[in-house]
Amino acid sequence: MIKQIKSSEIKKFIESNPGTVLLDVRTEDEWNTIGKPDTQDLKIKSFFITISQDPSFLDNVKKNINKKDQVLVMCAAGGRSIIAANLLKNEGYNVLNVTDGFSGNGEDPGWKKSGLPSIINN
Repeated sequence: MIKQIKSSEIKKFIESNPGTVLLDVRTEDEWNTIGKPDTQDLKIKSFFITISQDPSFLDNVKKNINKKDQVLVMCAAGGRSIIAANLLKNEGYNVLNVTDGFSGNGEDPGWKKSGLPSIINN
């Protein structure tokens, strides 16, 4: 079972887990038009590796993210990130799914509206 976390809980989680990294699995078009999380102020690394129709997704993750890291997996609203989180867990990664993603899921506001640092594109 994949652990779940809401965007509103991320700052507190990172304080207790400084080795955390963020993996955003949305598409390049989404990053360019909707925006990206900016994790510099949170003092964690972020990786942007799309899962959509990308057969090299796992290879790209393995090249960039250490299995020792705590990985927050995020998409737009939590659907693709749970798929990615399951794939990564099966590979031995310690993952949490960001349930409301970058844009929110209708119930929770998401990274962008939770006051977390973002690079917003217009």
